Amino acid sequence: MNFLAHTFLSCQDEKLLVGNFLGDFVSNRQVPQFEDRIREGIMLHRKIDRYTDDHPLVRQAMKRLYADHHKYASVLVDVFYDYCLSNNWDRYAEESLPDFAQRIYGILMRFLPIMPTKMHDRLPRMIEDDWLCGYQELAGIERTLHYLKRRVSKPEYLEGALDSLIRDRAFLYDEFNEFFPEVIAFVNAECFCD
Repeated sequence: MNFLAHTFLSCQDEKLLVGNFLGDFVSNRQVPQFEDRIREGIMLHRKIDRYTDDHPLVRQAMKRLYADHHKYASVLVDVFYDYCLSNNWDRYAEESLPDFAQRIYGILMRFLPIMPTKMHDRLPRMIEDDWLCGYQELAGIERTLHYLKRRVSKPEYLEGALDSLIRDRAFLYDEFNEFFPEVIAFVNAECFCD
C-alpha cells in the first residue's frame, strides 16, 4: 500500500519504477514475462519490503500499533509512512509532490498495456483519486483505510486506525525521518540506481 515510497525509491528509472509499482500485484510465476529492468524493479520492491519489515524503527512502530491492529500493524506502518513522506516531501525531493505524482501517473499509464489485467481498471481509479497526493491529507489516509477494509479478512482490526495515526503522528514522523534516509542508502547500495 505504500505506493508513494516505492515510486520515490525507483531512481528516476521508468522501467524500474514500473516493476517497483507492480511488486505486490504480480506473482513469482508472472515475473519472467517482464523485461529485465522491470523484473529488477519487482525485485527492488521485494527487497525494500524485506529491509523495511526487518528495520528496528519500523518494528518499533509496528509494536506500538499491534495491540489495536494485530496482524495489520505492518500494513498500517506502510500507509502511515507514506503519510509521513508526503508531509516531509521537501526534505527528500526537489520536485513538488503534485508534479511528481503527475509524472508517475503518466509513466504508469504508458506501461498499462503490459500490466496484469487486474490493473487495467485499478490504475485509472487510483489516478482519478490521486492516491499519491492523497497520502498528504487525513482524508486520503481514511480513503486508503476504507479500501483496505474491503480487501482484508479481519476488517475490524483496522477500526480506529486513523485515530492511531493521529495519536502516534509525532512518533511516526521521528521514526520515519530517521528510517527513510537509511532505506534510500540501502537502495543505492544495492546498485539499483546505477
